[in-house]
Amino acid sequence: MFSSDKKKPKQQRTMESSSQQNIIAQGTKIVGDIASQGPFRIDGTVEGNVKTSGKVVVGKSGYIKGTLQGENADFEGKFSGKLILSGTLSLKSTAHIEGEVHITKLAVEPGATFNATCSMKGTVKSLSNEASRPQQAQSAQSK
Repeated sequence: MFSSDKKKPKQQRTMESSSQQNIIAQGTKIVGDIASQGPFRIDGTVEGNVKTSGKVVVGKSGYIKGTLQGENADFEGKFSGKLILSGTLSLKSTAHIEGEVHITKLAVEPGATFNATCSMKGTVKSLSNEASRPQQAQSAQSK
């Protein structure tokens, strides 16, 4: 009986340190900047800047007003501001996006609202290859 009570806290500590999932629950409002290395699940409201190297999931009741910087994001809720992702932005049918968006890939389900200026760029490697091609063409023309 007592030994099982001692095992439970140890298991919880292991799970928390391995997943490091940040959750902002429905009914919670955060005003300010958030920085994290782990993934986020936002069902509440965030007014400010969110910066993470992990994935951001915004639930149906979630709302971000400000700047979001990260790798990938899945939206079911709302966003207003500047969105900068190094990976994929996935919009579910209930998503509502407004503002300025800088991404690599975009996936939109029918029904999603996307009122934003959007800049899509490939990886840095492909950009450097494209930059070297015109120089090679110029050097070939000058010969």
